[in-house]
Amino acid sequence: MATENYELNEDEKLLFEKIIAGDLAFHRIEEVTDPESAVKLRRFAVQEFGKLEFEEIQNFSLDVETAGKKNIENMIGAVQIPLGVAGPLNVNGEYANSKYYIPLATTEGALVASINRGCSVIRKAGGVNVRIFEDEMTRAPVFKLENLDRTKKFYDWVKKPETFSKFKEVAEKTTRFGKLLKVQPFVSGNYVYLRFSYDTKDAMGMNMVTIASDAILHLIQDEFGAEPISLSGNMCTDKKPAAINTILGRGKTAVAELTIPADIVKNTLKCTPESMVQVNYSKNMLGSARAGALGFNAHAANIIAAIFLACGQDAAHVVEGSTAITTMELNKYEQVHCTVTFPALALGTVGGGTGLGTQRDCLNILGVAGAGTPPGSNAKKFAEIVAAAVLAGEISLIGAQAAGQLARAHAQLGRGKF
Repeated sequence: MATENYELNEDEKLLFEKIIAGDLAFHRIEEVTDPESAVKLRRFAVQEFGKLEFEEIQNFSLDVETAGKKNIENMIGAVQIPLGVAGPLNVNGEYANSKYYIPLATTEGALVASINRGCSVIRKAGGVNVRIFEDEMTRAPVFKLENLDRTKKFYDWVKKPETFSKFKEVAEKTTRFGKLLKVQPFVSGNYVYLRFSYDTKDAMGMNMVTIASDAILHLIQDEFGAEPISLSGNMCTDKKPAAINTILGRGKTAVAELTIPADIVKNTLKCTPESMVQVNYSKNMLGSARAGALGFNAHAANIIAAIFLACGQDAAHVVEGSTAITTMELNKYEQVHCTVTFPALALGTVGGGTGLGTQRDCLNILGVAGAGTPPGSNAKKFAEIVAAAVLAGEISLIGAQAAGQLARAHAQLGRGKF
């Protein structure tokens, strides 16, 4: 750290001494200096503690003030992930209806190349059809009632139309765009879980639905007297694999579809339609079932994670995305009909990490940065593109395994030496 940009000035040195002495906590540094100095001071303190010197994490282009307010606490720098593109990817959706280059942030060699090959198959076959079937973000608080009789009365009260109207009015006062769609009660003994579902437009919406649901809790306490135990009772279900999400959906529920003619399978994927169908059945269907998996796919999480990291999404929501179901069947023309079904794609184009500079650049590549017109259209467009990209990855990997190419591709592109 030879340049003056990485050295402490006199004021910073005084603060640094307080930090080392334990008189100034990391989370209080912004109270006494500017955001850039705060990042530098924490980094120097970590170096001092570990008796080391960082070489790279201090080099970044993110706006420190923006990141510190919305995205990170106790910031000391940034971690870089290589960014590549695959495509163009032809998408025939209701919101995404064009060709797109897909930004992918990953450290896994061969991943971008694999998706790129899938995009080539899709272009030759006429493009991916994508449709969104449900669009709702959920939050599910849990209540404890005194006894079974009281539990049943609460359950019945929640299901009354006039009660829902009150919930809706209170919830929607907390947000400009969010709309309460429904509430579903679930009972376990004298505990009741209320799964609230919201339309969050272009936002992924977890903060929005949390604030709105909290307002409903106060109404429930005032009008019924039910005691909330937790604002989240894990029936939402957020960032965890759960059957309820695969059955009822969460975020965007979408399906991507492509029919691949036999000559494209043979010439581009170097295998046969029959072999692709056999691999998909034995791997994604039977193998996943035997393993007790919730996801029946080859590597949907790979593509979702790479796009989410590039585009400022909450990476933990890859969990829900990984429950995708991939099917491949022969039609009467000996073509391979491929689909990927996504019960729960949690994503957005406003809020979270989407406002950071590099992530916004990637959203701009797809033409989905910010709020759409009408509200919600950008997030739906983004979801259709993600769904299509995952199908590209599924087609490529199943084709590679059907042709016996998987290990060779990783040896050549992953460059791993074991």
